[in-house]
Amino acid sequence: MDKCSLSSVICLEEKVGLRSSSYWAVVPEPTQHKMPLVILCGFPCSGKTTRTDQLSKHVEENHKRTVNIISDHTLRVDRNAVYADSKQEKEVRGSLKSAVIRLMSRENVVILDSLNYIKGFRYELYCAVKSSQTPHCVIHCATSADQATTWNSQREEADRYSQEILDGLVMRFEAPESRNRWDSPLFTILPDDELPCEAICDAIFHRKAPPPNLSTVSQPLSETNFLHELDKITQEAVSILVNAQKTCVPGDQITIPAATEKVHLTRLVNASELQRIRRQFISYTKLHPIDDIRRLPNMFVQFFNNTIK
Repeated sequence: MDKCSLSSVICLEEKVGLRSSSYWAVVPEPTQHKMPLVILCGFPCSGKTTRTDQLSKHVEENHKRTVNIISDHTLRVDRNAVYADSKQEKEVRGSLKSAVIRLMSRENVVILDSLNYIKGFRYELYCAVKSSQTPHCVIHCATSADQATTWNSQREEADRYSQEILDGLVMRFEAPESRNRWDSPLFTILPDDELPCEAICDAIFHRKAPPPNLSTVSQPLSETNFLHELDKITQEAVSILVNAQKTCVPGDQITIPAATEKVHLTRLVNASELQRIRRQFISYTKLHPIDDIRRLPNMFVQFFNNTIK
């Protein structure tokens, strides 16, 4: 690759932030750009919502972070009906997980206030956390079954679990264990304990996010489809540039389909040079594949503009 083309590569890397990778790797956003997930778990009526409110208030007042709370209430779940039907329960878990993933952002702390009593579901949430490159923690409201029953009886009837449903959920509860990576860091809170809000904040704001692995990294297009789209997009761009130069003069700007940036035609470029630039761009992009082909038109425009300077 000649000196001018190498300069184009460097400029392109600076603009789009590409790194060397394989077709089966996705470059994640920097860890500090993602906000954490807090997973509550415990028996029904074990104090999870109370702890959620305490933590949310602490985070908003002392750390000035936005907090989004996801719960059975926010989904308007009829818990006695849902937890009596395994199919409905599975659908609700899917909705909770989708809501968590949707709300993970640069600004938000997400608190999932639900039973989360199945360790397999907590593992699914952990995988979502790894994929998003954000820290998380688990808070276990370790209330006894007797205490949960008492608190349940004190609720308004419309918000009360039936005793049969409550007993069944208590029996099926799979307690978190700190030795499991998906349950760590784990904060086990007894009813009379003060919630260690600052220790929790330290865990979710200052701890390094778990690294992604092959099971959690989003898979981009297959190599065959990627190369096909790359060839198609660049060939179309070259054809447009060839035709546009029949009426354009140096200094004009040319629009490439699907690209928000424009080609700055500082000089006329013949067809053979355009094909050479196209081949160089394809060679470069093969070594630096991306997971979103919608970025390719802008990348080609950037590469072209820097090459013909």
